[in-house]
Amino acid sequence: MTSQVSKRLAAGARMPAHGENVLINTQNAVEAALERLGYSDEMFELLAEPIRTMTVRIPVRMDDGHTEVFTGFRAQHNDAVGPTKGGIRFHPNVSLDEVKALSIWMSIKCGIFDLPYGGAKGGIICDPRTMSTTEQERLARGYVRAISQIVGPTKDIPAPDVYTNPQIMAWMYDEYSLMRENDSPNFITGKPIVLGGSKGREKATALGVCIAIRESAKSLGKNLNELTALVQGFGNVGSHVASILHEMGVKVVGVSDAGGGLYEPEGLDIPSLMEKRDSFGMVSTHYSNVLSNEEFLVKPCDILVPAALENQITEENASDIHASIVVEAANGPTTPAADEILHSKGVLLVPDVLANAGGVTVSYFEWVQNNQGWYWDEDKVNQQMEELMVKSVHNILNTSKRYQVSTRLAAYMVGIRPFAEAMKWRGWV
Repeated sequence: MTSQVSKRLAAGARMPAHGENVLINTQNAVEAALERLGYSDEMFELLAEPIRTMTVRIPVRMDDGHTEVFTGFRAQHNDAVGPTKGGIRFHPNVSLDEVKALSIWMSIKCGIFDLPYGGAKGGIICDPRTMSTTEQERLARGYVRAISQIVGPTKDIPAPDVYTNPQIMAWMYDEYSLMRENDSPNFITGKPIVLGGSKGREKATALGVCIAIRESAKSLGKNLNELTALVQGFGNVGSHVASILHEMGVKVVGVSDAGGGLYEPEGLDIPSLMEKRDSFGMVSTHYSNVLSNEEFLVKPCDILVPAALENQITEENASDIHASIVVEAANGPTTPAADEILHSKGVLLVPDVLANAGGVTVSYFEWVQNNQGWYWDEDKVNQQMEELMVKSVHNILNTSKRYQVSTRLAAYMVGIRPFAEAMKWRGWV
């Protein structure tokens, strides 16, 4: 049977520029989930692409006096259940296809966790590592001005993502408030606590990943104290995952960053590495004996946590991965072909839309606190997030067993259903 994705391409939909395209992969997953649940082709057409996308050009006066023009995007996948929500990334490889796919993933995450949001995502093609603080500020404020007509506390609520942080969120919040001429803390999440941010937000994604690891190990009858882990990526999420796993008794034998990987079978000194990492998550620069990314991913371990970028576990290296548990802290780190290989090997894979949703969950808590003007202590934030994460992990594992499907397909089935039902009730299909 010809898939709806293939039909759309045959009918003239634009073919993505690169082969292993995250948007096509995501559309295929959405289609499979809807088909398994018995929804129509029309439902897929409504969910295959964001309902709204915007491309903007942002002029920024650089420190040397010249003006550089940056390209940015915002994609809003579906607002049938409520306003859209999603991060903003600053990265040289940002593309419209990537942002579209990420917005769909955000919808799936919100659906899995019963959050009253649709998914959104934003990005700017830039390399903040080569920009001064003042240049980053001008870019952040320019982006908010450019997308201001389609975002807002009841429309679309941004948040941090790759290479963005509370400081950038603070600049964006300030710019939006200046434009609207009123204080709008509920416009954006991931802010500094003093500006209405939520306690627990900085470590939320990592803590959620570690709870997913704990529950997955428990489902397999494994003791965390007897397990080893590799963490690929040492940014905000990866570094905190390594630190929390270390505190939970897991032996973290490897970590990596954009410069390469460190591996020690007896376990790494994670607290020391946390002190050495810079603001972009680089720590390998302090060492000479560094592994390539290809070497790092296939080192012996029980738990592999890809916490970097897309398409890291592929058909070429999946067979050589030793881990029995793979938990996707990054978005889209495993290709569909690699998925099948890991599944055939009996690897328990916790997909990104489940594993790394702690961030959007606590972002939702931040938005709720901003709306109420009543702020929670960190213990309450963590407790509420843990309850949702534990419930969601076991819901996906049970759905996988019930329908005899992979954990990724189970996650998409659970996550897409609220949108399909909401659109039916609204009369969209």
